[in-house]
Amino acid sequence: MKLLIFHIGADRYGLRLRDVVRVLPLLELKHLPLAPDAVAGLMDFHGQSVPVIDLCRASGLPTGADHFDTRIIVVDYHSPEGTAHLLGLRAERVLGVQEVAEAQLADSGVTAAPFLGQVASDAGGMLQLVELEQLLPASLRATLFQT
Repeated sequence: MKLLIFHIGADRYGLRLRDVVRVLPLLELKHLPLAPDAVAGLMDFHGQSVPVIDLCRASGLPTGADHFDTRIIVVDYHSPEGTAHLLGLRAERVLGVQEVAEAQLADSGVTAAPFLGQVASDAGGMLQLVELEQLLPASLRATLFQT
């Protein structure tokens, strides 16, 4: 399977490429007063307002520094309830696309963060999948995607 590889803090993570709509350079976001801490802001994506989540803050870390390869990954987010929305993810040091064989993936054995999935090891160290549908808690989904 093809994964888009990036960092959250010092660790490498991957998103399934099938979920990625576009990878954009870091751009100015509209600040949302009183928004939950993980919300970096709103972006305009071809005339559509799209919320952007800071993956570092969503993971309990402070906002990462802006690097030349910090990007906003626009994804097709499908909630556990079955609704679909565009969602932006602010990711540090986006490295590119990497092929990872399904046979390389194994359960991490840790369930502390429901959005963190299976892991694989390679020459670059350990890589962990981000399970997109589990990324946003129900309260944050309700705030970002009002029906």
